[in-house]
Amino acid sequence: MTSFSIDRRSLILSATALVAAPAIARAQAPTKLRVGVTAGPHAQILEAVKPVAAKRGLDLSIVEFSDYILPNAALASGDLDVNSYQHKPFLDQQNADRKYNLAGVGFTVNFPIGVYSKKHKRWEEVPAGAQVAIPNDPTNGGRALLLFQDKGLVKLKDGVGYRPTIADIVQNERRFRFIELEAAQTARSLDDVAAAVINTNYALSAGLAPGRDALLREDPKGPYVNLIAVRDADKDKPWVKPFVESYQSAEVRDFVEKTFQGSVLSSW
Repeated sequence: MTSFSIDRRSLILSATALVAAPAIARAQAPTKLRVGVTAGPHAQILEAVKPVAAKRGLDLSIVEFSDYILPNAALASGDLDVNSYQHKPFLDQQNADRKYNLAGVGFTVNFPIGVYSKKHKRWEEVPAGAQVAIPNDPTNGGRALLLFQDKGLVKLKDGVGYRPTIADIVQNERRFRFIELEAAQTARSLDDVAAAVINTNYALSAGLAPGRDALLREDPKGPYVNLIAVRDADKDKPWVKPFVESYQSAEVRDFVEKTFQGSVLSSW
């Protein structure tokens, strides 16, 4: 009787384990996340984040975009779970202008914006009255004008904050003619203008080396550190913390430093 009882109990335990196994497997299945990035460095960095995140139970599907507007639109609509490509002034502007409810949940990297030229090797060679292309979106266009003010090349109205426009220029002694273009087009304008302000990701995509080729470069200690964004309703979801930790890992920091050699700065 004793032997039979043990065998029967073993059979019952085995059967229970077989029934429970699928439920355990489901519980341990990785959380799938759709992550929006712009093509170039942001996409490269997310490829480095992907294996780190896998160790934390996250399965990342990386979706690349070629502009700055669509990744937030896709996140707000639910086509993405998270994106990583923008700084806080841009996110704040998008939330205000488009009535999004997106929130930053962790800092990533900084791309100091720079001024480039195919026609001149030094900024001092750029002549008075020259055409200079800048991004046409309020935050990056304003960022470009603040860079010129920081270098003493223009003066802006007091109190313009982080989003000045060309109309806010009150002093421009060298009479530069600022041409506003979509940020992704500024690198392509180099054949037609004396100089262009180009975001680092687009500069790298165009084969430019910010540390070597930029005639002028932004102070990296400003407010333009990039961040990870999610819908405000999702910011406390259980996958948010492991995703941020995966990005802000030693492995990803090493990748950024070795791959970009100072063109992109880890900022967490």
